[in-house]
Amino acid sequence: MPSLMADLDQPRRKAIAAMRASVAPALWQRNAGFVENLRQLISTHPVARHRAIGVLNSGTLDLEAMRTIHLEYRHAIVQIFTDALLAAQLQTRQLEPRLPPGSKLAPRFLITLNDLDEFGFRPGLDAEGYYRGNPAYAHYPLFERVLDDYGISLQQRQSYPASRISRKVREFLEHSYGDYLDVVVLLAAAEEEVILYSAPLREATRALGIDVDDGYYFVHGVSEDVSAEAADDDHENDLWLALTQALTPEHYPRVQSLCLRYCDLWDQFWTAQLALMRPAASLAGTQGLAEAV
Repeated sequence: MPSLMADLDQPRRKAIAAMRASVAPALWQRNAGFVENLRQLISTHPVARHRAIGVLNSGTLDLEAMRTIHLEYRHAIVQIFTDALLAAQLQTRQLEPRLPPGSKLAPRFLITLNDLDEFGFRPGLDAEGYYRGNPAYAHYPLFERVLDDYGISLQQRQSYPASRISRKVREFLEHSYGDYLDVVVLLAAAEEEVILYSAPLREATRALGIDVDDGYYFVHGVSEDVSAEAADDDHENDLWLALTQALTPEHYPRVQSLCLRYCDLWDQFWTAQLALMRPAASLAGTQGLAEAV
């Protein structure tokens, strides 16, 4: 019998195959059709064509507005994204006993590929033949360095009064942590939001003379962008596949409704940010405006 240790290549493909094998083929195909339809609904949702994308890409935003937008975005998603990934990994336990024993491990394995990027690991082996990585390159600390570049002090970060909509976006994801289907579908939608808005945020930051050729904006953005080192598309697809394994038809209406409500909140978030996208705004003034939205 060949050793399993020799079969370690193509980990993503193996995890997906294991998930498919845990579900009856007819159910997998039905679930895949639902997921594809849901992805189409997201692609035509107002958040996917929000005017904020064009405004950010225009490179006309002033420093103070962009400072506030980054503080808002930090509160809404950056601080809690890995919390949600870890919640999803824990809640894979809800797949059993409906699915065969051990079925929770393949999606945990797949989500770990997202974790590894988020936590600062890199593919390959170091000089000692061990994993390559450094927590200093974890995405959340990299985002904090962007705030350093924006001149936002630690005290300003800690005392920043996040807007009502920023709090609602954050709380909506946080409230999903106890249910595997809920947290996975919201994570998939959040990855789509990252794909849509990271590249425009990067361009708006570049226009202010801040280096975006390294750090957070080098690992976030549209994956096809050759200037970036992003894997957002892979991670989004992985989450949709994890959802495909977990669904049963009676869940479809609730999961779709939850996902589109989250997209609605992101649409409201970016509408609120448009109020900040104007020249000559002070940081204190934009904070007050954000709180009023």
